Amino acid sequence: MSGRLLVTGAAGFIGSHACHAFLHKGWQVAGIDNFDPFYDRRMKEEGIAGLRNHKGFRFTEGDIRDVGVLEPAMRGADVVLHLAALAGVQPSIDDPESYVSVNVGGTAALLEVCRTVGVRRVVFGSSSSVYGDAARVPFSEEDPAVAPISPYAATKRAGELQCAVYTHLYDFRVAVLRFFTVYGHRQRPDLAIHKFTRLISTDQTIRQLGDGSSERDYTHVDDIVAGVMAAVDWTRQEGPVCEIINLGESTRVRLSYLIELIGHALHREPRVQVYPPAPGDVYRTCADISKAKRLLAYDPQITIEDGIPQFVDWYRTAYGHAA
Repeated sequence: MSGRLLVTGAAGFIGSHACHAFLHKGWQVAGIDNFDPFYDRRMKEEGIAGLRNHKGFRFTEGDIRDVGVLEPAMRGADVVLHLAALAGVQPSIDDPESYVSVNVGGTAALLEVCRTVGVRRVVFGSSSSVYGDAARVPFSEEDPAVAPISPYAATKRAGELQCAVYTHLYDFRVAVLRFFTVYGHRQRPDLAIHKFTRLISTDQTIRQLGDGSSERDYTHVDDIVAGVMAAVDWTRQEGPVCEIINLGESTRVRLSYLIELIGHALHREPRVQVYPPAPGDVYRTCADISKAKRLLAYDPQITIEDGIPQFVDWYRTAYGHAA
């Protein structure tokens, strides 16, 4: 099925992949992004370069907090995929006010514009970080998620609650998707896999935070986009509801093993220096994806052992570093 979709954060990592995928399926896609300088604008431009001339795509550069920009971008949409946000745990500790303004205030503005223009279907990109360190492994949507340990996580949880309020008051149908450590081609340069690949490929030393035993549920962006598309389709069903759904690979990968995999793909020996764990970082994540399988027929396909060589191949092409 196809339709008319607004994607916020359309030039970002997940957003640009989602735009490509929906256009390929025949959707009319409107994108909005403010090209926040958190990382090099050129990476975002490359992400949507192939979209700008697509007859099914229109793009608005602007901030989701600006109703005057957001409302015309949304008009005509059947459903909104809300991915725009300030990302990153450590930067949120340094600048919590900006994270509240964009992630909480921006989501509030978006939902209110949805209400006024009559869009009642929303897919909201949340994060596994909302679980904090208190949740049992694997993390279940039934866990209370009331103890986030970073401002970023707190703002994402606040966005989830805002979605629940609009469902209750205005009969919205919302899929809240908790993403688990997404990676793949065009990944943000500040994230571990991209950063480690850059350092190992240029014989620089990795700053390993902790003893290497921390674990993440790394999820390939292609699997995430498949889940996003299924969630958008799920919002076609009747009835107001706000469902929280994990999207992960449901596999724990040790930090030390991740570094080993990247080194192997690059045919280089990683150089590692150990530092204390960073404040705000969750020690372990792993998704219970049984709900995603039941509601969305979600079935992740790309293991970390396959995904890392794919990422390294993309990195070589994009940056020209030989192994």
